[in-house]
Amino acid sequence: MVRGLYTSASGMMAQQYRMDVVANNLANVDTEGFKREIACLKAYPEMRLARTDDDGVVLCPLGSTDMRPYVGRLGTGVETNEVFTEFSEGSLKATENPLDFALEGEGFFAIQTPAGERYTRNGSFILDKDGYVVTKQGYRVLGEEGPIKIKTNNFMVDESGQVFVNRDLEGDDKRLVQMTENDWRGSDRADRLRIVRFDDERFLKKEGESQWSATEVSGEAMNAQVGIDRPKVLQGHLESSNVNAVQEMVAMIEVQRAYELNSRSIMTHDTLIGKAVNEVGRTV
Repeated sequence: MVRGLYTSASGMMAQQYRMDVVANNLANVDTEGFKREIACLKAYPEMRLARTDDDGVVLCPLGSTDMRPYVGRLGTGVETNEVFTEFSEGSLKATENPLDFALEGEGFFAIQTPAGERYTRNGSFILDKDGYVVTKQGYRVLGEEGPIKIKTNNFMVDESGQVFVNRDLEGDDKRLVQMTENDWRGSDRADRLRIVRFDDERFLKKEGESQWSATEVSGEAMNAQVGIDRPKVLQGHLESSNVNAVQEMVAMIEVQRAYELNSRSIMTHDTLIGKAVNEVGRTV
């Protein structure tokens, strides 16, 4: 009975951790570039149960490892094995904002932070007072030659990530609306967005704010090569979160019911232990 208390308690702890993961997914359902997390549970080793003889003596005759009648297996609890990120691509939405970018395919934008280089799928960028393209948190977006610096409304980015700047256009110029991609190609090439990939992106470390950092297992960031493994860059688009709100709500209900079931199991075991101590002991 005491073992049952520990088994049920471990189940409650695992479900509580899983609930935290589900709640975090739901909280970021509208966060651009967010990738949902999945909590994986692992059962402790099961115990093999066998019945003894009527007199309580276990017989193991010569030549036999176990002659006891097999009863079944007893679970000993569960624990959280890992929480991994699902990097499936979210849906793309058009914003018509020239500073919004989305990646169609595997890869990450590289950004410069005080803690070092970090990586993100959230392409919602802005311009700082110095003309650098930065994230909403103020971190500079990196090109292959360093931080990207432009002017408002005088640039465009093609599908390969090349940044073209027209030095003759400043401010709100109506010619921007009429210019095609071929017209921009005659402008100055400022840089190319640095898009990186990893040997195993599953083992990237989540830093918060839709940012990741490289680990020993994921490998170092490698520049994606055009025509080989480089994703398509879409200007004026954003990648939505890959969280399915309905799916997460169903998971939340499932977690809640599993938690309640373990809670009831603890109350049942507590009642049985109370009877064993107060009633059986008094009868003896």
